[in-house]
Amino acid sequence: MTESHPSTALPTTTTAEPGEPGCAGGLTVLDPPPGLPGPTDAPQGPAADRTAPSAAVQDRLAGRLSDITSLHEHTEQLARVRGLAATLDTVLASGAALLGARRGVLVTRLPGGGPGQPIGLHLDRSSLGALETVPTEQSLLARLLREQDRPEQLHSPDLATDPATGARLRELAVHLGLGGAYGLPLATAEDGPLAAVLWFWDEPAEPTQAQRELARHYCEIAAPLLAKQLEADRILRTTEALRRGLLPDRLPRTDGLRLAARLVPAGLDRSCGSDWYDAIPLPDGTVGLTVGSVSGDGPGAGPGSAPGAAAAMGRVRAALRAYAVLEGEDPVSVLGDLELLLKTTEPTRSATAVYAWVEPEDRRITLAGAGHCPPILVGRHGAEFVETSLSAPLGMLACWEAPGVELTVERGDTLLLYTEGLARRCGPTLHAGQANLRRAAADAPRDVRIDPDRLCAHLLAVCPTPEAAATATDDLMLLGARFE
Repeated sequence: MTESHPSTALPTTTTAEPGEPGCAGGLTVLDPPPGLPGPTDAPQGPAADRTAPSAAVQDRLAGRLSDITSLHEHTEQLARVRGLAATLDTVLASGAALLGARRGVLVTRLPGGGPGQPIGLHLDRSSLGALETVPTEQSLLARLLREQDRPEQLHSPDLATDPATGARLRELAVHLGLGGAYGLPLATAEDGPLAAVLWFWDEPAEPTQAQRELARHYCEIAAPLLAKQLEADRILRTTEALRRGLLPDRLPRTDGLRLAARLVPAGLDRSCGSDWYDAIPLPDGTVGLTVGSVSGDGPGAGPGSAPGAAAAMGRVRAALRAYAVLEGEDPVSVLGDLELLLKTTEPTRSATAVYAWVEPEDRRITLAGAGHCPPILVGRHGAEFVETSLSAPLGMLACWEAPGVELTVERGDTLLLYTEGLARRCGPTLHAGQANLRRAAADAPRDVRIDPDRLCAHLLAVCPTPEAAATATDDLMLLGARFE
């Protein structure tokens, strides 16, 4: 095992004063690399003898130009990718291409200092799991993640026979068919070690000096980009955790009613609002079901308003729970009070909502909606819309009002409440998406229709179109209630 540490030696330079022979406007002139002929090395023999060294120099320069071009292509590709996962995959693949290796493994550094979940190149999950069993004191990746005494590079021509790699890693090299290995840290002066990567050959091998230089230069360029992606990912995960904390962590268990919900939030960098769902057990044994969406900072709000909309959604949902406990049997009153609160405390925002008061024992539903998509009732003979009265979103008019709708359902029926984002993802227009969602619910296999959790998962899997998913600006929200 070869372990190289950073050297303090610097390349020699010569600075020419302006006006001196060979001066380029006071630029620093680098000494030629060893092996390349300088001006005093020009051959003095016949022209035929001078041709050979000139051709050799040209070949070396052409090879160097090819290496620089390859490095530029890979770094350009890295600069174009978006997201942490894509960045890590690109680093693995590009490093392997520059080194001529076939497989690789990369880990990021956890806040505590240890290696995180490994990401593999041409290594399946079982192989990655096996590599995780290498003790920390024998792990090459752990060495590359050290804060102190971190090697600049690691290289083993043959892992299976290298005594410096440790018994467990030698055993795995034989089992997984790993030959030579070459590893580099991804680190910056400001952040320290960010990640470590190992590339493997299928046979005993070692990279050339040129390949090592290319890989090192590539990792030096990749490290600052990776630092930004890791920071963005940490912020995103923290924000999404806070956002999900504004929603129920579990649904209540009620006799005669089985509940399930699905939420797929749009990224806050693209989202223009925030959706909610809730199932509220009421004192008399009934249940209040609701879904809704709060828009940003007014009619022209864009993606920058999403964090504020998420916070407002939490406040609106908390208020709706209070109103449901006080007057949950009257959905119109619940939404009317919510609208008054929204206009008073959130005057630049609007919301769509549907609230349903459910009596599980009698299988009776009373509901009202404000600018919301009509619920879908899935029964043994298909699926149909539950038409609510046409009304404006909350906060849009001087005074909101709409009549409620009452219905009695059969045992085994499932009520689906969903937000506008899901309908828009299911078709080219809102109405087409609603129709496609209803059709998908009706066409679901019977064993899926009788399980609200499986039905919600099925609808999210079959409805959203790939084109719409790529540019989604709305959350996907689905709440199902099956009457037992």
